[in-house]
Amino acid sequence: MSRSGKVTVVGAGFYGSTTALRLAEYDIFETVVLTDILEGKPEGLALDMNQSRSIEGFETKIVGATTTAEGAGYEATANSEVVVITAGLPRKPGMSRMDLIGVNAGIVRSVAENIAKHSPNAVIIVVSNPLDEMTALTQLATSFPKNRVMGQAGMLDTARFTNFVAEELKVPVSSVKTLTLGSHGDTMVPVPSRCTVNGKPLTELLDSAKIESLVDRTRNGGAEVVALLKTGSAYYAPSAAAARMAKAVKEDSGEVMPVCAWVDGEYGINGVYLGVEAEIGKSGVRKVVESALTAGEVEALKAAAEAVRAKQADVKDL
Repeated sequence: MSRSGKVTVVGAGFYGSTTALRLAEYDIFETVVLTDILEGKPEGLALDMNQSRSIEGFETKIVGATTTAEGAGYEATANSEVVVITAGLPRKPGMSRMDLIGVNAGIVRSVAENIAKHSPNAVIIVVSNPLDEMTALTQLATSFPKNRVMGQAGMLDTARFTNFVAEELKVPVSSVKTLTLGSHGDTMVPVPSRCTVNGKPLTELLDSAKIESLVDRTRNGGAEVVALLKTGSAYYAPSAAAARMAKAVKEDSGEVMPVCAWVDGEYGINGVYLGVEAEIGKSGVRKVVESALTAGEVEALKAAAEAVRAKQADVKDL
């Protein structure tokens, strides 16, 4: 198998470390760099992961690097093709994603500036919360072209929706196709018109009330996990989503994925980072894919855009 290049995961918490391991096990990168501000943590995790290589059968090398807000340690990340930013505080029970905006903005801005300095040609995938706002902030802090900065949102939310539908109907998850767009939060827009089970429209299998209950559970999917864990937040499904996005970039696959991307004209929406379907490749977002939605779904998407627009405009001052 041919492997090349470098991917960096910033933040060695459960989310970041799990993402790093998934990327290493793909065995498509020469190096995975895992960073954190906690001295020794990324190095220790990297050592542990490397010792699993002979068992799992991959050759990608994981490198741990302790970094500082002032930029020390980022030399290890230099010339990364893809950077996944997981840095920031997770939610606690009762917190919304927006409750994190003040503290995480400073962390994400510092990370973004250091990444831009050492990997000026990277594609950045943001997963820090609040997702839509942190994606916009990262683009502002790096001054990267908007297509090279995207957020992981719809991939995770769609996976949650798919799982809930499969459990409700007692069918394999592989037989279920769902889609969520909009924001990664209260104005998430699940798209029932694009949901099928074994090719049959979901609306033929579940009544509107049941679909709405699954939509609501999807919208609150992260909070449900946080409430059960008591400390920390979800990381297995989120890391799978982020890693798949990074893989699509590395392989220049052109795969269409629901991500937080810059929208400028599609669906009659202009100038905002929003959850939409996009074609992903080595340049990041090749293009936003404007697919067929019902009039109601388009209106919900426009409402989501307006809800996040003001908050995204405010992040430039954070």
